[in-house]
Amino acid sequence: MAIAPTDEQRSVRRLGRGKKPAEGEQGIETSDSVTPPPKMRRRPLLVAASVAAVCLGALLAVLAFTSMNSAQEVLAVRSTVHRGEVITRDDLMTVRVGVDPALKPLPASELNDVVGKRAAMDLTAGGLVTSEDVTSSVVPGKGMSVVGISLAPGAYPANGLKNGDAVRIVLTPGQQGQYTSGSTPTEIPATVVDVAAGGSGGQQVVDVLVPEGQAPDVAAMAATGKAALVLDSRER
Repeated sequence: MAIAPTDEQRSVRRLGRGKKPAEGEQGIETSDSVTPPPKMRRRPLLVAASVAAVCLGALLAVLAFTSMNSAQEVLAVRSTVHRGEVITRDDLMTVRVGVDPALKPLPASELNDVVGKRAAMDLTAGGLVTSEDVTSSVVPGKGMSVVGISLAPGAYPANGLKNGDAVRIVLTPGQQGQYTSGSTPTEIPATVVDVAAGGSGGQQVVDVLVPEGQAPDVAAMAATGKAALVLDSRER
C-alpha cells in the first residue's frame, strides 16, 4: 500500500526540479561549452625594436632642440666681394646657423658696422663674415697711389685679373725693339684694386696700387700704351 507524500515532501521535490545542476558534477553533462582564451605569444625582437624606435625618436628630439638653441644669427656673404672692394648692404645677408666654437663669425647686429668697409680678402658668396674679412683701411693709404692703365688684349692675362692680385707693370719695347726711355724702370710691382671694361676691342682699364714715388713712372708707361701686366702667384 503506497503512502502518500506529505506537503513538506512535495515542496522539497518541486524545489529540486527547478534547480540547475552544477557544471562539472559527475554524471551531469552541460550543453554549453566554454572556449578558453587564446594564449598571447611574446615576440622579443618586436618589443626590442619598439623600444629602440622610441629611444631614437627621443634622441632626435633632444638633438633638434639643442641645435635650435645653439643656432645664432650671423653675417654671411650674399654676393662675392673681391679684395679691396667696398662692402654694401646688398652684398650681405643674415643667416641662422649652428656655429662651431672654432669659428668667429660676426653677429647679425654688426651689419651696419660692416657696410661701407672694404674686403680685406676675397669674400665668396655663401661664406660667413669674420672680423679678419673686413678692413677700415682707405685705398690708397698714406704713401700709396692708384694709377689707371688701359690695356689692349694680349697685354694682360687671358684668365682675367681680380682685386688684390699681385702684378708687375712691365714696359714693353717700341717699334725698334728697344725701350722708349732709359730713365723709366722696366718693371714696377703693383697691386690690382679694380678692373673695368675699357670699351670696344677687348680693352680693360686696370687700377693699380703703387708706391707714391713710382706713380709718375707708371702713368708715363700707361700714357705711351707700351705697358703690360704680368700676374704673379696668387698663393698666400
